[in-house]
Amino acid sequence: MRVSFLLALTASSVAQAAQLAFPGAEGFGSDSGTGSLRDAVSKPNRIVVFDVGGVIKISERIVVSKNIYIAGQTAPGGGIVVYGNGWSLSNANDSIVRYITIRMGKGGTSGEDAIGIADGKNIIFDHLSVSWGRDETFSINGDVTNVTIQNTIIAQGLVSHSCGGLMQTDGGVSLFRNLYIDNKTRNPKVKGVNDFQNNVVYNWGGGGGYIAGDSQADSYVNINNNYFISGPDTTVTAFTRGNSYFHAYVKDNFYDSNHNGKLDGVALCEKTSCYSDIDFVKNPYNYPAPAAFTPQAAVELVLKGVGNSLHRDTVDTALIDQVKSYGTKGGQISDEKEFGGVGEIANASDGMKVASNGYSNLENYVNSLV
Repeated sequence: MRVSFLLALTASSVAQAAQLAFPGAEGFGSDSGTGSLRDAVSKPNRIVVFDVGGVIKISERIVVSKNIYIAGQTAPGGGIVVYGNGWSLSNANDSIVRYITIRMGKGGTSGEDAIGIADGKNIIFDHLSVSWGRDETFSINGDVTNVTIQNTIIAQGLVSHSCGGLMQTDGGVSLFRNLYIDNKTRNPKVKGVNDFQNNVVYNWGGGGGYIAGDSQADSYVNINNNYFISGPDTTVTAFTRGNSYFHAYVKDNFYDSNHNGKLDGVALCEKTSCYSDIDFVKNPYNYPAPAAFTPQAAVELVLKGVGNSLHRDTVDTALIDQVKSYGTKGGQISDEKEFGGVGEIANASDGMKVASNGYSNLENYVNSLV
């Protein structure tokens, strides 16, 4: 991937200092206009870094262009929380998004996802915290190829829809070490080519945990080393739906359904009585493989490092505490205010170490190329 532009963002509450973000930079952060996050991701071929941490309140959906690296790990303090509406990464080919918190909320566009992709290729999401979608929370559909979502929290799709998300493409989606939590249904719903490994699914509702596609189109999936943990809202088994067109290799998936405050689930039998009406295959599909962990180790990894873990806020901390209750805590919500809202995020402005000329080492390197 070739990226040729670096933009350092500041928050709207911070006055522009004499030192520019980079030679020739103008403006300062807001919901729109030069220097804002929206503007930074609207044009292709950029690395987006953050000089400050805090909440970016948006009113309209953010649309991400091609060949973008959004480096939330560069933000100091409480990191970057984008609150108020969702993101579209349709056709955001060859892009990377890391260590960002995206909380859509009840005020976001009705019928839209917190993150949605309808078309595109070669996109990776790592260590995101995504919540409060109005339709799906994180959804992929259509002509999409080669997408990875890893180490990411997909949480609390708002009632009444309350969906984790659709993963429906023949081009390949990898889901590794994620946490689906407090979604009524679609945790996720899968159709097409999919690799689902080392994920934790907690407190799904009556709509379903992992939902296998049941259309007349073929699906080819791996479902390995995941842990499903019932919560207070869970009324159905971990796997539902599916049909003979849903071809799955399943291995070492655990289910803890007893709500006793301990992680003591058992391995699911490799039969339709445990996985619903799917077509079992004997060998795994040869998809790009992640580092493999047992389901128990996956839970430990998720508790320690899932989501925007460099900047774990009060919302994510509460969600992790629910998982640690192993069945006794959790709940679906219809408004983020029921969960305390976006919470307090530590603002900071001392993110990247600077050289004697006033620019960070990263900025000096990138600026030296032009």
